Amino acid sequence: MKRKNNFFLTLCKWIFVLSIWITLLLGTTTIWAFINLPETESIKITRQPSITFLDREGRILASYGDIYGQSIKYEQLPAHLIDAVIVTEDRRFFDHFGIDYKGIIRALIENIRAKKVVQGGSTITQQLAKNLFLTPERSLTRKIHEAILSIWLEFRFTKEQILSIYLNRVYLGSGTYGVQAASEKYFNKKVEELNLYECALIASLLKAPSKYNPISNSKLSDERTKKVLINMYKNKFIDLDDLENTRERNSYKSEFLEPPKSTRYFIDWLLPRVRSYMGEIEEDLIVRTTLDLELQRLAEESLQNVSKKYKSANQSAIVALDFNGGILSMIGGKDYGDSQFNRVSQAQRQPGSAFKLFVYLSALENGFDPDDKVFDTEISIGEWSPKNYKKEYLGEITVSEAFEKSINTVAVKVSEKIGREKVIDKAKSLGISSELVNSPSVALGTSEVNLLELTGAYNIIANGGNGVWTHGVRYIQNKEGDLLYSRKGQGHGKIISNQTTKDITLMLKRTVDKGTGKNAKIERPVAGKTGTSQSLRDAWFVGFSSHMVAGVWFGNDDDSPMNNITGGTAPATLWREFMQRAHQDLPIKKLSNLEYKSNKITEPYKIKQKAKEENVFKKIIDNLIQKD
Repeated sequence: MKRKNNFFLTLCKWIFVLSIWITLLLGTTTIWAFINLPETESIKITRQPSITFLDREGRILASYGDIYGQSIKYEQLPAHLIDAVIVTEDRRFFDHFGIDYKGIIRALIENIRAKKVVQGGSTITQQLAKNLFLTPERSLTRKIHEAILSIWLEFRFTKEQILSIYLNRVYLGSGTYGVQAASEKYFNKKVEELNLYECALIASLLKAPSKYNPISNSKLSDERTKKVLINMYKNKFIDLDDLENTRERNSYKSEFLEPPKSTRYFIDWLLPRVRSYMGEIEEDLIVRTTLDLELQRLAEESLQNVSKKYKSANQSAIVALDFNGGILSMIGGKDYGDSQFNRVSQAQRQPGSAFKLFVYLSALENGFDPDDKVFDTEISIGEWSPKNYKKEYLGEITVSEAFEKSINTVAVKVSEKIGREKVIDKAKSLGISSELVNSPSVALGTSEVNLLELTGAYNIIANGGNGVWTHGVRYIQNKEGDLLYSRKGQGHGKIISNQTTKDITLMLKRTVDKGTGKNAKIERPVAGKTGTSQSLRDAWFVGFSSHMVAGVWFGNDDDSPMNNITGGTAPATLWREFMQRAHQDLPIKKLSNLEYKSNKITEPYKIKQKAKEENVFKKIIDNLIQKD
């Protein structure tokens, strides 16, 4: 009995001594924490200005930087949003004084049961204190600071003010801070317009904004949102009808529009151009672009569908332009996640016969006529002897036939006859800014170009010979709606005469109707040209309808040859699939260039010399947005 009493007395002694030391330690730490409290007189926010990109219809494509929405007062917050946040983050928010001791004990019990952290005990006030004044570090001092500052906030502000400050600053994924920015990002609407499901979705992001982000993981986001709705029902914030109706409607899926991943090719291309227009960016910007989100989606789907049928080409690309030079869609590769290299704007490849456009344009401007007779026979220039693709010669044919059948020997003969310098000048005048080597083989497209500038050149033909500049920005505003930049003017006027434009358009149309581009036929008038480089390393098709122009490329990044892929196979097929789907709801119209009525009197067999056309693009070539 005496031994038991001695043990009990010893135990009490050590508990007493230990409690004194703990009290001293906590007291010392608390005093030190009080002395070293962070500054609370001002709340400083440091962030990078945001750039939000919209498509031509105003739908969000992407955002860069930290996006803060306009400050929302408590009275402006939807009741469902307040309820969803309270039930998710802090059910006793309106009852405690900054620190919820019951919540801490409840969370501790749940974590012990689960043998892991499944629930936190921090209040909304504590989270706000951390966001406003503290660093993310985990330490006892930081937790004491958090508790002290939480009580200070409760003294300084009302509950309504604390909640509105919190919801205006909290991070909600995809670079957004605050419920207004998140509402605009995910639903393209003001926070006041959010419905029940949308309110629950935003509240669901508070737990883990990256994990439950609807853009990156829509399935997980939906599951988490439904849990929030069930909790709202259990806590009597909504009734059973609200819960069931929301489940059935699932408004998120019908209203939220996620941009295709391939959109990043366009944004990556556009971002440095926006910065060059604006100089140093010191405020949030909204960039209205030329991209059509629906056409981008169609282009991506079409590319995936066709590319998987041609496995010897590990990459493909497509770009579509409107007649003002605005980029409607841009797919720089099969998968942006695998490779961010943009094969529309960055890949320099041999265009093959697609370059013959400039040869025959020069020919038409220097005395040739589409019906003139030429001879498809062997030709040698020094030690170089170009061959036709089928390695046969057709003898006497017309210029138009030589073009539509893509006869190499005739293209070289014509180029040498009129002077390859004129061919190069013509290509430059139509916006080709890549270096072109002055050699006999230039007529066959052996100098490298990129898909964007080549498609832009064909766009001038589609425009009736009027010069246009390829671009992606319509205008730039700040968050207040002030216009900071607006694109003015579309081009440099007439580049090619009406007659020449009509002639070359008809030749391009015949190429699709009965020439190498037959696989590009769709249920309306179109015109275009195939291109295949040496040893089947590159395959192209570029053409236009009465509504838009599009260019396609297939090849391998390591420049290795493909198996049986020419411009008339995979590229023409992809072009056809995309253009057919893109024109589904558009009226059928004739190619406008062919409506021009000519009074021209031709003189067969005679080459009529014309004065050299001024290269109107030379002065502005550095400003062409064609190449990264």
